[in-house]
Amino acid sequence: EYAQDKESQKIYLDFLRNLLKDKPYIELAYMTGILPIKKYGTHSALNMFEEISMIDPGLLSEFMGFTETEVQNLCIQYNISFDEMKQWYDGYHMTNDISTFSPRSVVSSIVRKQFGNYWTSTETYEALQVYIDMNFDGLKDNIVQLLAEENIPVQTTSFQNDMTTFKSKDDVLTLLIHLGYLGYNGSLHTCFIPNKEVVDSFVNSIRSSNWHETTRALLNSRELLQATWNKDEEAVARYIEEGHLDTAILTYNNENALSYTIAIAYITARNHYTIIREMPSGKGFADMVFIPIDNKPAMIIELKWDQKVKTAIDQIKEKNYPQGLKKYQDNLLLVAISYDKETKKHHCKIEQLT
Repeated sequence: EYAQDKESQKIYLDFLRNLLKDKPYIELAYMTGILPIKKYGTHSALNMFEEISMIDPGLLSEFMGFTETEVQNLCIQYNISFDEMKQWYDGYHMTNDISTFSPRSVVSSIVRKQFGNYWTSTETYEALQVYIDMNFDGLKDNIVQLLAEENIPVQTTSFQNDMTTFKSKDDVLTLLIHLGYLGYNGSLHTCFIPNKEVVDSFVNSIRSSNWHETTRALLNSRELLQATWNKDEEAVARYIEEGHLDTAILTYNNENALSYTIAIAYITARNHYTIIREMPSGKGFADMVFIPIDNKPAMIIELKWDQKVKTAIDQIKEKNYPQGLKKYQDNLLLVAISYDKETKKHHCKIEQLT
């Protein structure tokens, strides 16, 4: 509410420091909050505290959320699918060995007996959306990459631990990590979207924004998936065409850029599939493999930039990509998608494995 009142913030922090630091009457002080203590420059305003955060959870890693073992026990107790719970609410990697679930969302899904988006912190994201929509320091491009399931490098040390001081996109990404919109890999210093619930939150926010191509791709995603199941090649090509992303990173000069568009276009598929990119199979690596979590057909998608769509279908067969999906061979679609740089058109070829 008083985010811009710097003087009052400083007075309050000075008060806390004078009240708590080096006082004989203080044995132990424990303070909680969403963000770490405000910084001035590179130093904390209250440097007598040991700070625990989503960036550096330290010895309290296993207490930053529900652990996998705790959630497994809850799922057994309440007869709920652990796999679905994991897809919706897991993904906050505190260490290489400990991943935690969002506690409030886990509890809400158990109480309501329904998986869904129980995220409520929309006001903060709306404030950050100003920076994202204007592509502040390339931030919008990074959000597109994150939605396409990429990991983005982030430098967290310059963040001033407030809601207003953003000198680079790294500061905004760091705030999103602290708020739970992004997960953080401390070993690689990268951030990522952790689970389906947060994807849903990003999608809801983007749909009301001015991201025209991305919004169109998200809105068409369900129809695109249905068209793929129906083997409607013209409709698939048309939906991808309409969702062709035009952000700075997507200059459409290689298959990697094409893969971002495809990943966003098929975002609804995450409700029905585990999607693996560059999956080793047969004699090579399939660009995208969709492994069903229900009774939908499995899919192998091969992408080609400025090559014939038939080349992609032939590659799937010649390199025997279906080898890695033997259990789905009675219900497996081979999907080839290409982009012609001369005509600027997408083409699609879909075959049922026989």
